[in-house]
Amino acid sequence: MPELKNKSYIERLKMCNLPTLHFRRIRGDMIEVFKILTGKYDTAAAPVMDIYDVKTTRGNDFKLNKIRAKYDLRKYLFTNRVVNIWNSLPNYVITAESVNSFNSRLKKFWKHQELMYNYRSELHGTGSRSEFNWLIGNFVTSIKKVCEKQA
Repeated sequence: MPELKNKSYIERLKMCNLPTLHFRRIRGDMIEVFKILTGKYDTAAAPVMDIYDVKTTRGNDFKLNKIRAKYDLRKYLFTNRVVNIWNSLPNYVITAESVNSFNSRLKKFWKHQELMYNYRSELHGTGSRSEFNWLIGNFVTSIKKVCEKQA
């Protein structure tokens, strides 16, 4: 594809419709958590994911407990690093019947994430407000660009 030669990495990803490696890793982690919680793996081999017992009005029905970690070794362990992202997912994504439906619902929920094509950004937005936060973020960015051009 010769038209990609002088483009930046982000522009090439957008033109080829490919998400960043960071985004693919996070999506893969969420799929693995879904498989663990729905019993797709042997319980002897799967890591233990501690489900939060108290039912709250926010978030999904399968909220996970985050274990406090004193050292980085434990802090970045799979069972700890996925908790915040998993807990931010809405119930309609979590309650999928199969892995494929979970993946398609997750893809639809995260379709406007900047992280998909920009490896420097972070995953943001929780619940049903993620699309709203994305729109506000883009609005603020465009206003900054206009102000910079005028100055």
